[in-house]
Formats: sequence, structure tokens, C-alpha cells
Amino acid sequence: MDDTLVPPARKTPWYRQLYTWVLLGIALGVLVGWRWPGFAASLEPLGQMFINALKMVIGPVVFLTIVRGIAGVDSLRKVGRVGVKALVYFQIATLASLLLGMLAGNLFQPGAGVHADPSKIHVSDSAGKLIQSGEHQSVWGVVTDIVPASMLRPFAEGNMLQIVFIAILVGIAINAIGPVGKPIADGLDKVSAVVFKVLNYVMYAAPVGAFGAMAYSIGTFGLDTLTGLGKLVAVFYGTAAVFVFVVLGAVGAYLRINVARLYGYFREEFLVVLGTSSSDTVLPRIIHKLEMLGVPKDIVGLTVPTGYAFNMDGIALYLSLATIYIAQATDANLSIGMQLALIGVMLLTSKGSTGVTGAGFVILAASLSVLGTLPAAGIMLVFAVDKFMSECRALTNVCGNIVATMVVARWEGRLDAAAIRQALRQRPEPSAVIEPAAERTAEPVSSEVA
Repeated sequence: MDDTLVPPARKTPWYRQLYTWVLLGIALGVLVGWRWPGFAASLEPLGQMFINALKMVIGPVVFLTIVRGIAGVDSLRKVGRVGVKALVYFQIATLASLLLGMLAGNLFQPGAGVHADPSKIHVSDSAGKLIQSGEHQSVWGVVTDIVPASMLRPFAEGNMLQIVFIAILVGIAINAIGPVGKPIADGLDKVSAVVFKVLNYVMYAAPVGAFGAMAYSIGTFGLDTLTGLGKLVAVFYGTAAVFVFVVLGAVGAYLRINVARLYGYFREEFLVVLGTSSSDTVLPRIIHKLEMLGVPKDIVGLTVPTGYAFNMDGIALYLSLATIYIAQATDANLSIGMQLALIGVMLLTSKGSTGVTGAGFVILAASLSVLGTLPAAGIMLVFAVDKFMSECRALTNVCGNIVATMVVARWEGRLDAAAIRQALRQRPEPSAVIEPAAERTAEPVSSEVA
């Protein structure tokens, strides 16, 4: 049959797109949480089940992606070079976000006039456990915790840092043994096909998970909690927007890529993050879509998972801004020297988080406990709106890691910016179907949820 007679494939209608249903789930969650808070508070299991289902496959996906990427590289020296460049950029981006948060806090002074007495601040049981968890963490904990006591335990606990460490070692070992390792690499390709298929099935529940998570948040904490700390939330969201569109926009200009269009390409992922308050939920899809844009598979496979542990721009921005707010609210005097010392501590304590909801609060407690310059109870001043800021933290983290991967590819001389710009101008239809690179066709498969 003549190919010219074959009609072009129809674009999937908007009402069958995944992002449409996720957006509907978020909107319904806000409505139910506002109108029926008691019922909404009982819907937490819907969101938690979806997050747990994704976390179930995230570890294997990250492990397989890194191992297959390293095993397929022709030179292990290249792996080390990419890793070093990624870590250098991560530190630069983290420092920029910390300084920006500190600058915004000093400029807008969201905590001025609160005059809270630390001795009279009540610490709830749930917040107390998080604070204790943070206080038990040390500055060097992120370094000493990289090496696991068991190869299986990190997968059970979802410790991304340790999974990345194991995957790098296994990938290097397979690459080092040469032809003997090829059957192992081929076998991992087949295992990847199964794991990614499981992930596809789980993603169809994203609208329900977003609905449950958002309804629970609004029903439990209430929109009225934003009134007392509205200035802090507004400053945080505004500062995050400056970082995402101005700071990362400048990086995009260096790459010759429009970050607004780039973010539009990942709109489905951003909506899932908005609904679940966790960047972990979209890690496999971020890897998939970056590869679809033409970013080299080995760079994506190493940079993105590592970035989830070492490049938490949203959390870094939150740490510095929340610290300034607590100092202002409790009338504590933080000199410029003390603020710079806190930034040095936060450069370390901000590492190792996997984007799980509440991680920013724990890291904040860990950061403040190191120097002891601010009372631990002061953290309760931001606890009420921490949930409302976690979405923004996660979104900023995702944006930072997307751009970071392209920067590393540019530094490696392997970023085809012209091809990426062309792909973004065509606004390719996002896909809910994720496959390992070895099994993927050239054209993205359209997303359907109904």
C-alpha cells in the first residue's frame, strides 16, 4: 500500500490527555477540602497510595537507568568527567538559590513585627518528631550515609543517595569486564522494559492521587492558615519564580534554549508534582522526556538521579528564607557573618534529600541545630504553612534538575540546542507511556487516560 495514502495520525483530544485529568483532580481536591474539610482529611490514603506505588518503582528505575547508561559508555573516564561536572554545577546552583533566599528574606523581612517568644511556642507531637529527626542529623551525615550496609536495604527504604551509589558501582563493574558484561547489560534492558511498563500502569492513577493529596492538605490545614503567614508564603513563591525564570532563564539563554517553552514541555510532570508535593513522583518521566528531546542517554541517566540527591534548589531556597524569617520573628540578631556561616552549613545539609514531602522541614531543623544560633522551637512558626510551600519546593527542584542536565550536556559538547529548540517549537504531544531507550520508537506515544 502506498504510504502517501495513509492518513496522518489524529492528535489525542484534550479530554483524553493525562495533564487534563490531573488538573481536574487538583481542582476537585481544593473544592472538596474547602467545602468538606472533615471528609477531605480522610482522603489522605488516596494520595499516599499513589506516592507509595511510584516509590515502589522509582528505586529500580533509577538503578537500571544509571547502570545501563554507564555500562553502555565506551570510556569510564567519560563517566567520571560527567559526574564531576554535574557536581560542580550542583554546588553553583545550590549556592545561588541559598543566596537568593537570604537576600529576599533580608529585603522583604517577612518575619518583622511577629515578636514571637520562643519559650511560649508549643511544639506539636508530629512536628516534634520531625525536629528530633533533623537534630540527630550531622553535617557530614550525607557523606557517611552514602555507603549502605546492605545492597537491598536502600531499595526497601527508598534511599536515593545509596541507590545511586550502588548503581554507579554496578555500572562501572559491568563496563570494566568488557564482553563478559554484555549479556548482563542485555538482560537489564529486558528487565527495564517490564519495570517501565509497571510505571505506565501506575501513572494512570495520577489524577486520583493528586485529588486525594490536595483534598487532604486543604481539609487538614485549611486555606485560612495562609492568612497569618501569607507574607512568608508570598515571598517564598515570588523568590522561587525569580529563581526559576530569571536565574535559570539566564542559564537557558547561555544554552540558547527558551526555558518557558522547556517548562511547557514538562507541564504534565509539573501538575503531578503540584498535586502530590513530591518531585520523586516524576523522576522516571523527567528522564524519559529529556531523552526524547535528544539529551544523551548516558548524561541524563547519571545527572538526573544524582541531581535528585545533590541539586535541591527549591529546598536550598526554602532553608535560607525560612531561617531569616525565624530569626526576624523571634527578634534574634543574625549578623552577615552568621548568615554566611549558615549558608556554608546548608550547602551540606541540603544534600541527600530525595524530594519527599516534609524533607525540607527536617533539613531546616538539622541546619539550625548545627550552629545553635536559633531556637529549635522557632521552627514551629513555619510548620503551619510548610505543606503549602512543599509544592513550590518540589517544582523548583524539578526545574533545576532539568536545566542542570542540559548544562552538563553542553559542557560535554553533546547538546544539540538547535534540535531541542525545533522540538519545543513543534510542541510535541507529551506521553504518559514511558519505555526504556532501547525499546523506544522515534516518535512519542500520545497520552490517554480515558
